[in-house]
Amino acid sequence: MKNKVLSVILMLFFVAQMSVAAPFSGNAKTKRIPAGTKLELKMMDSIDTTSAAKGNSFSAMLITDQTTDDEVILPSGSIIRGDILSISQPKRMSKGAVLYLNFDHVVTPNGRQLPLTLNVVGRSDMTFDGGITTTKGYLDAWKQTCTKSGDITKNSIEWGEDIAKDSGWKYVSVPVSAVGGAVGTAGYFVYGSIADMIKKGKHVVINKGEILHVILVDPIDVPVI
Repeated sequence: MKNKVLSVILMLFFVAQMSVAAPFSGNAKTKRIPAGTKLELKMMDSIDTTSAAKGNSFSAMLITDQTTDDEVILPSGSIIRGDILSISQPKRMSKGAVLYLNFDHVVTPNGRQLPLTLNVVGRSDMTFDGGITTTKGYLDAWKQTCTKSGDITKNSIEWGEDIAKDSGWKYVSVPVSAVGGAVGTAGYFVYGSIADMIKKGKHVVINKGEILHVILVDPIDVPVI
């Protein structure tokens, strides 16, 4: 009698185990998001290399539906989590900080966590090895100085033209503003060029709500109901 009761209990235990494991078995229906798929993410946390450290976690939200066969398998609003892989601090010669992000997993609509690998793309401030920076060194900072110094002359001439409209002194205000802008440009250019060689680069800041464009490195198979 005792053996029969024990057998029934064991049978019920195995049935229960099988029913729990069934939804997560290898036969579960999945649909694949292929490698190379581009995603848009909205940052839910801000990251500032001034205070951030390796291992700090962050979250981002998918803002584009991912579909297969006209079926949404990973909807917008899905949460992607990651952490800071490493940070290179700013250096002299205007070499900015470099931020490396690691995207770890995505939380599916049914609550499962699927590992993934994403690379940030489409930014002009990327390093050759996938980091996010501000200035890549002296040459990059010098180019920015040239652009800013040129804007000084442009803005000065526009200011002179605005004065001329109001006063009618076009032949006086425009040349004077142009000369003043040229002097300001030269001064800013010399000062900026020297400063770019001495100062450290800037820190990287990714603001909460900023949009990141990423690409899926490996395919992921998403369980569907």
